[in-house]
Amino acid sequence: MPDSGFLALFLIGLLGGTHCVGMCGGIVGALSMGAPARIGLHLAYNSGRLLSYAAAGALAGALGQASMTLDGQLPIRMLLYLLANLMLIALGLYLMGIGGALAFTERLGQSLWRHLQPLSRRYLPARTAARAFPLGLLWGWLPCGLVYSALATALTSGSALRGGGLMLAFGAGTLPNLLLAGVLATRLQAYTRWPIVRRFSGLLILGFGVWGLCGLAGLISRLG
Repeated sequence: MPDSGFLALFLIGLLGGTHCVGMCGGIVGALSMGAPARIGLHLAYNSGRLLSYAAAGALAGALGQASMTLDGQLPIRMLLYLLANLMLIALGLYLMGIGGALAFTERLGQSLWRHLQPLSRRYLPARTAARAFPLGLLWGWLPCGLVYSALATALTSGSALRGGGLMLAFGAGTLPNLLLAGVLATRLQAYTRWPIVRRFSGLLILGFGVWGLCGLAGLISRLG
């Protein structure tokens, strides 16, 4: 994906916030309980979460880079790019309430999460930044179709550094929704359930995937 991929993943994180609030809104809202101003806890939690995203992106980028050292790397690169854009289309449909492809990917991630979730209980209640940060680190691995779609793009990045950077851009896009969820948890969760919000977000993300597939089709036609 070209340099515009950083902006694209930022927008995907931002537009996919309807899904983020559903997945993480409960824990983020809990950080606000018992005190009127807990911005330090939210920043610590989200710093840990974004660090996990960056680590996962670096791993995906390194894996993609390793695959490109194999013979016949062009077909492999095209296959990875195809996968990334199909995941974006699936995400767009998922947010619009059409299809359950990403629900399937989330179920696949449950095996890892079953081992990590018990560890997160050690840091609850997260009343200090020192507890909120490791909680965020762990919750960054929560099975999430939105994250998996971004990771599929990181696979095509060509390096661990770029893959980590792409996932940081994605994570930055999710911040506004999750920070607001901590302050306006009830109102924001109601807002994210509006059908028009989910459909608009899903349609725009689906557009990213279709645009990518059109670019891939153009490349194939030129090679043919």
